[in-house]
Amino acid sequence: MWKGRFKHEASELLKTYTQSVTVDWRMFRQDIRGSIAHARALAKAGILTEEEFGRIESGLKAIESEIASGTFPFSDDLEDVHMNIEAELTRRIGAAGAKLHAARSRNDQVALDFRIYLIEACGEIGGEIRSLQRSLAGLGSRHAQAVIPGYTHLQRAQPVLFAHHLLAYVEMLDRDFGRIHDCAVRTDSMPLGSGAIAGSTLILDREAIAAELGFSRVTTNSMDAVADRDFACELLSALAILGMHISRLSEDIILWASAEFGYLELSDRHTTGSSLMPQKKNPDIAELARGKTGRLFGNLIALLTTMKGLPLTYNRDMQEDKEGVFDSIDTVLATLAIFSEMIDAASLREERARSAASDPLLLATDLADRLVEGGVPFRQAHEIVGKLVARAQESGVPLNRLAPAEFLAASDVLTPEVVAATFDLESALKARRAIGAPSPDNVASELARWTSQLG
Repeated sequence: MWKGRFKHEASELLKTYTQSVTVDWRMFRQDIRGSIAHARALAKAGILTEEEFGRIESGLKAIESEIASGTFPFSDDLEDVHMNIEAELTRRIGAAGAKLHAARSRNDQVALDFRIYLIEACGEIGGEIRSLQRSLAGLGSRHAQAVIPGYTHLQRAQPVLFAHHLLAYVEMLDRDFGRIHDCAVRTDSMPLGSGAIAGSTLILDREAIAAELGFSRVTTNSMDAVADRDFACELLSALAILGMHISRLSEDIILWASAEFGYLELSDRHTTGSSLMPQKKNPDIAELARGKTGRLFGNLIALLTTMKGLPLTYNRDMQEDKEGVFDSIDTVLATLAIFSEMIDAASLREERARSAASDPLLLATDLADRLVEGGVPFRQAHEIVGKLVARAQESGVPLNRLAPAEFLAASDVLTPEVVAATFDLESALKARRAIGAPSPDNVASELARWTSQLG
């Protein structure tokens, strides 16, 4: 494509080192869509005849079909998907194909294809996020009354409804959905017409091209349009945060499925065994997702590092912008899909979870609240209950089984009636009725809201 300037053939090693078609071939549909829209604009500007446009359009669609079927012969010699398609088009239809690149550069062509690809990927990822949200809400609905211990520092803290715990991840995923959507909004700006750096003296109707391609607006600075990849960095950032949330869910699943916890039953279809130990049932999906999150983080850091020192405008370093992005997209889509399937097939061992949640120590804070209601300052109430907990542990009895006299000795507020009511699990849950707290009524309302919202 630059043979007019050079006297010698490129080194074979250079061709291998600089090619990107093994990575960017997947943008072939976006490239062909962009080229057809560009050709239509060239025809409207009188640079192509209608007959030439027709041949270009037909030729590109034929090439698209061949690539989709796996029969198209990509060549490393032609570097990337863009030149492979253009060269083959020109070979097939002649001079009309050679006219296609007027008024555009590979710089704005690449930026266009990449933006279209990422906008489409954002929509697909958003759909998979919604599916996982539905799966989590569905598992919560199937165990709507189930109680588990909530944890801080991986120590039992307070009892919560299982559905409330799952809905915490539904909330996180909803913010992930919002970040992905916002990324698509900022990516939705059409760069074609920016040329290599300074546009072209051949004036095309950029707004018409944008409308044909589904963009809501056009870029307004040609240098920015071809030089920046902040939209890709933003998507990688959103995917890294999404990965972090999935990794935390993975950790809960791994713990709950262990013999030590024993709360969650994963289906045989979503677990693996051991080559040596016949009794094993391993939560490999969750473990792999936890591990793959490191790749999502790494891809973000890689692109930020690539871009951080580049002067305006395009530099060849930017060819490294796609592989990590494609990897993150593929990783997230696969993870979301398998997680939805795994969660749909999972179930809670309600009796085991309730037994753990019935530990009276989980209601120690409730006992301090009763003291506060009786007029005791909270810090003093905290100390009183702490001493009662220590006394129970020294005596080797559950907190709620201490003698009534010991409660009364600690505070006259702690009558047998108050103590008995405090350590009733159902009453304790019902009392957590503030907005956002896990009372059964609140959780039922949230399950209904999410079920309706997610459809």
